[in-house]
Amino acid sequence: MTAQGKPFLQVVRGDAGPEEIAALVAVLTARAQAAAARDGGAPEGTARPSRWADRSRLVRGTFAAEPAPRGPGAWRASALPR
Repeated sequence: MTAQGKPFLQVVRGDAGPEEIAALVAVLTARAQAAAARDGGAPEGTARPSRWADRSRLVRGTFAAEPAPRGPGAWRASALPR
């Protein structure tokens, strides 16, 4: 139960046992922690900028880190974020 008195998780259909509910909670918790780590712990409601809007992609990288794309389709790959 949450502080408001409503259950946080409710089984609508079927007969889930305690092990199945525990597995579901574990998966949801792991996904939430992974998302928080990926977002850098940003508070809820703040959206990350898209990769196209990210100004760090304008910073020139070193030549040794990533060689310039060559071959068929290189013109297309040259404009994409790395």
